[in-house]
Amino acid sequence: MSTPLQQVIFDCDGVLVDSEVLAEEELSRQLGEWLPDLDTEAELRAALGMTTEAILGHLEAMSAHTLPPQAMERIDHAIESRLAKELAPISGMAELLGGLLANGVAVAIVSNSAERRVRASLAATGLDRWLGSVPLFTAEQVARPKPAPDVYQLALRQLGRDAQECVVIEDSLAGVSAAVAAGLRVIGFTGAGHIPPGHAQRQLEAGAWQSRASMEEVSALISQLRIGQASDLSAT
Repeated sequence: MSTPLQQVIFDCDGVLVDSEVLAEEELSRQLGEWLPDLDTEAELRAALGMTTEAILGHLEAMSAHTLPPQAMERIDHAIESRLAKELAPISGMAELLGGLLANGVAVAIVSNSAERRVRASLAATGLDRWLGSVPLFTAEQVARPKPAPDVYQLALRQLGRDAQECVVIEDSLAGVSAAVAAGLRVIGFTGAGHIPPGHAQRQLEAGAWQSRASMEEVSALISQLRIGQASDLSAT
């Protein structure tokens, strides 16, 4: 028997909300103009889960071109405009959150995005109904964002949880790596619009315990963890 689950920790972008596909489209469009010598679509796929600031610095260092002044602010504005108009929750998320909270399972959010963007995403999709007052931890609070484990370590300290009492839902390899490095069990999620083929296997290789393509499947795993009967499940 494994330790019964007490806390579910969600990444935001690509897990709670289907935002990464919109953000990638805006980044690809703008960076294609600014850094025309790079295959920006391929580089962005490789950088999935990094902060926007880290992505810009990484790609600029690879290019013979330089980014214009206020590049970060311009990209952020473009992304946030798209999110305000088009953002949707991940299918099945409202049902999963409602069930967790109704059954007394604690929930938290750990994100590489800025707090203001996370809260705006929750409000735009109506998920703030369930998540408006849950603990939120972002890369702004630590020295190193994901894939470093810092933000997950902070969450564990402030939540007062042992890693064995928790499960993390992550989409990106950076997020999976960060949570695993903090000693957490991770369910990789591959149901968002930006996920490339073969990503589930890459999540498992990065240390995810399981990978699932729908929130219904994630919910089934969480139910088994809640009663301490998931230790013998094989990764798929």
